[in-house]
Amino acid sequence: MENISEVTEFILVGLTDALELQVPLFLIFTLIYFITLVGNLGITVLILLDSHLHTPMYFFLSNLSLVDCVYASAVTPKMMVGFLTGDKIISYNVCAAQMFFFAAFATIESFLLASMAFDRCAAVCEPLHYTTTMTSTVCALLVTGSYICGLLQSSIHVAFTFHLSFCHSNVVNHFFCDIPPLLSLSCSDIYTNEILLVTLAACNVFFTLLVILNSYLLIFIAILRMHSAEGRKKAFSTCASYLTTVSIFYGTIIFMYLQPTSNHSMDTDKMASVFYTMMIPMLNPLVYSLRNKEIKSAFKKVAEKVNTLITS
Repeated sequence: MENISEVTEFILVGLTDALELQVPLFLIFTLIYFITLVGNLGITVLILLDSHLHTPMYFFLSNLSLVDCVYASAVTPKMMVGFLTGDKIISYNVCAAQMFFFAAFATIESFLLASMAFDRCAAVCEPLHYTTTMTSTVCALLVTGSYICGLLQSSIHVAFTFHLSFCHSNVVNHFFCDIPPLLSLSCSDIYTNEILLVTLAACNVFFTLLVILNSYLLIFIAILRMHSAEGRKKAFSTCASYLTTVSIFYGTIIFMYLQPTSNHSMDTDKMASVFYTMMIPMLNPLVYSLRNKEIKSAFKKVAEKVNTLITS
């Protein structure tokens, strides 16, 4: 297909035009982004440094942390620049790149969450067969498959979206280059794009959510069979934390992408997008590490080593 677009750049409307909110929002999202980077990169470094954390569970967690860093970084810095300087212009190619990285790594995240749920199910329900089930080869295949699916689907979305003609307006009613607001700008027939978006999103959500819900259902059954009340309480608490972040992630994904573009309210979409572009990447390291004794122990070891080096 030939790209007949007359647009060379887009203007991102952002979250709000209220001038009095620009600085407060900049400070809030800067803090969120800082916590996201420190938390996710910190977990990745701890897992690399501590040999006790070289297990399937932490292998998936380290990949999840890296993915969170990338897809938060695809969106947040540009939005922060807009708050601080008022520069809301994004070039055609940079817009395409932003969409590609965000769509790819958000999709990878959904498959990694499913892989982590499967791993926990294998550990809780079949502990004696865990080492033979979750081999290094299986883990590598799951992670590699996640990346392939994400990059492939993102490439399809970007190719179909940026072969449309944008000849009426270049003002994107969003704070980043997402698929629905760009489709609403096009003066081409977007029927194929809408079908493609809903179909791929539905397949991703259905498959990964089915794996997650089935895994946690089996985990809950195994927990109920535990004799220790304290053990059951701890396991339920941990699972509830995981399912909370999963619910927010999938809830906003379903709301955003499993409906026709004509039904979208962009102002509502922007509020929903804040959750899965910024809140989820920040919450993941907190949820997966604050209650984790092994992560805390690894952090104490690293802190003690650093302190020893400083004092010596």
